Amino acid sequence: MTKTLIRCVWAEGDPIMTRYHDKEWGVPVHDSRALWEMLMLEGFQAGLSWRTILHRREAFRAAFAGFDPEKVARFDEADITRLMTDAGIIRARAKILATINGAKIFIAMRDSGEEFGEWAWALAGGKPIKGTGDVLASTPLSAAISAALKKRGFKFVGPVIVHAWMQAVGMVNDHALTCFARSP
Repeated sequence: MTKTLIRCVWAEGDPIMTRYHDKEWGVPVHDSRALWEMLMLEGFQAGLSWRTILHRREAFRAAFAGFDPEKVARFDEADITRLMTDAGIIRARAKILATINGAKIFIAMRDSGEEFGEWAWALAGGKPIKGTGDVLASTPLSAAISAALKKRGFKFVGPVIVHAWMQAVGMVNDHALTCFARSP
């Protein structure tokens, strides 16, 4: 007899969401580039659903040169025009510009000897936080990290977006109390 896994409710009914939940969401990520990519994708989510972004993630990766900060930082007006006509992504000029700017900030941090991943995890306390099981849109910590990101010049990084990012990259384990992925 096969045992059925109990998951967070939001991950049921969509194979892409289920796979993301089971393999990625809440798993601690320390790689600076991967953390930056997820922060940029979360920024594109502003006003939309994560399902919309996740279903377009590969198109975003293609459009933004694999989220290579070096390449994205060099995007010019021709690239912005190209992105604004790419039906595979969210064509919001402000979000596109925020991603290009975010790449420049990422590089500036790195070039000054500051790794984005180390910086972000230090702000989060250095290790994953076990959530309470309550569904929260933001926390005092996500508000503090949001303020630190904004101070650096990042855009589309309000407390709600930052909390979603922290959940996605495993800074916060907010799996439901009954979810199989909560236990680690």
